[in-house]
Amino acid sequence: MSNDPREAGREAESKAALDRVKRDSESLLGSSMGRAADHFSGADAPEGDKVELWGRRIGRSLSLLGVIVLAWWLGYQLKIW
Repeated sequence: MSNDPREAGREAESKAALDRVKRDSESLLGSSMGRAADHFSGADAPEGDKVELWGRRIGRSLSLLGVIVLAWWLGYQLKIW
């Protein structure tokens, strides 16, 4: 490899383009379900803090339940079902 700055710029641009292609070529449902699973499992909780982990899991599960109940209630009020 040469020490040409243009070559380094092209290499960085190529890597960025390959990363975008990899990210965009994932199936929409697969990547969305993976992100949702990470979200509801509390993957973003601090390492080793079990109380924080379970607090996030419980809170996110209750919020999902609340959204489902509110959607059902809205459908009931609008006489959709």
